[in-house]
Amino acid sequence: MQNWILVIVFIAIITNPIELKAQYTKQDTTHSKFFVGSTFFVLYNLVPDDNPPNFAQLNLGYRISPKDALSLELKTWTYRWSLGIPYGSLKEAPEEKFPGYIKEYGFALTYQHFWWKGLYMGVHVMNAWQTFKDNEGKKIDTGFQIFNTYRAGYQFKFFKGRFFIEPSIAITHRPYHSEMPASFKQLDDQWSKFFFGEPGLHFGLNF
Repeated sequence: MQNWILVIVFIAIITNPIELKAQYTKQDTTHSKFFVGSTFFVLYNLVPDDNPPNFAQLNLGYRISPKDALSLELKTWTYRWSLGIPYGSLKEAPEEKFPGYIKEYGFALTYQHFWWKGLYMGVHVMNAWQTFKDNEGKKIDTGFQIFNTYRAGYQFKFFKGRFFIEPSIAITHRPYHSEMPASFKQLDDQWSKFFFGEPGLHFGLNF
């Protein structure tokens, strides 16, 4: 469902008749050093589902040059399957479901570099504090993980550069996490700490 939301919004972008600006200039950034934003993935919270993500994200950014940006991403979300399961029949298979769920709160430090027009690459390093709960919502344990995202995408700008949308594709990587409860660890250990092909669709407002 997440992928369908991204596809629909992306089609809306490329068919929009509003003139798009493809890159930043020094003139643009004299009045838009800062930006705030989020991701269209928050729309997934509105979809009736037995796997609600309870997802929220707020991005606070600063453009240090026309080609470089730093930002802080504040995030929280819930998941019930290992983050390493690739696309396919096992992605949300009942036999791979945790005996409960993981709730995370954290923040990511992000660096973006624009290579050509709106084409960019970014690195997101997230520190995430975890709460492990059983199916009844009772707390089992706590944990911590570092969750990195390596992203490539393109930024489209609207309304004289005030508003932007960034469709992207990413590789995620979990280089470190503390020991999980045994029942969660048994399922998670079967899968890679890398996930390839995560779609993204961020948006924001320059000011």
